[in-house]
Amino acid sequence: MKDFSIRLIWRIFSGIIMVLVVASLTFFLVRMMPGNPVDAQYNQLIMQGMTPVQAQNQVRVMYGFIPHSSLASQYMTYIANLLRLNLGQSVSYEGVSVSHIILNAAPWTLILVFTGLVASFLIGVLAGVIAAIKRSSPMGTTLTISGSLLHGVPQFVMGLLLAYVFTTLWPILPFGAPYDSSIAAGFNLPFVSSLISHAVLPVATYALSSYGGWLLTMKSSVITVLGDDFILASEIRGLKAATRVRYIAHNAILPLFTLFTLSIGFMFGGSVFIENIFDYPGLGNLLLKSIDARDYPLMSGAFLLITIAVIISNIVTDFLYSMVDPRIRR
Repeated sequence: MKDFSIRLIWRIFSGIIMVLVVASLTFFLVRMMPGNPVDAQYNQLIMQGMTPVQAQNQVRVMYGFIPHSSLASQYMTYIANLLRLNLGQSVSYEGVSVSHIILNAAPWTLILVFTGLVASFLIGVLAGVIAAIKRSSPMGTTLTISGSLLHGVPQFVMGLLLAYVFTTLWPILPFGAPYDSSIAAGFNLPFVSSLISHAVLPVATYALSSYGGWLLTMKSSVITVLGDDFILASEIRGLKAATRVRYIAHNAILPLFTLFTLSIGFMFGGSVFIENIFDYPGLGNLLLKSIDARDYPLMSGAFLLITIAVIISNIVTDFLYSMVDPRIRR
């Protein structure tokens, strides 16, 4: 227990250091970008009629530091604001804090990407086990071909294809916007039904795009495990088929378990193409708009959220993996 606590504290400490390193890199990258967006914003405010003091204060609110001060001073102010969870104000959403915008967009990405990720993982892993065990049968061949075909289709092609089939050819599902705007938002049946029906196509796009990767990886992993000595020993001992399948699945899923937990961290990056096609107001769409509008405070906040999510998922993966596979603790 003592070793576990020390290891946990060390991992959290190293995670905080990593976040500060990434935040520092983001700060200096913004400052080194062509045209210097901080000075450009300051000059734009001056041209809009603000006094130099007013423009400095406005830029300080947006970016978290005072322009024209020394780089060291700007950096220290930026880190101090960051430790207080003050990410500044958005340039494109005037007067709105970056934290507020990101927190509003995050749930939409969670609905879309997390649901699609879990669905594709469960279906892909199950299909991968069947494809490996039945690899010499028509069923195994069909599953493998389906995984290879879907894995090779880009997300935006899959999204456009599903949108054309189910909203134009057979118009049975809604397209665009996360819900019907004519329905009052709230925890009521019409609104929840609208949310679900509008989420079907984006979630299906993500799930179908990811399904092939899980299937092919699981199939490869299962085939590798099938050649291990303990599987041959279990057959010689006459263990039941269900028990052998449990042994195979437990050992074969370990590499996929790592990929799955890391994918949960990366999901906060959103799925840019899917959210853009279906007009979903998630983090991917937000990041795309912030780049288009050169909204650097919002870009920095989005990158920071993705970094923190990936680091946390790495820490969780490290500890869960050692619980799933006791050999890691040796």
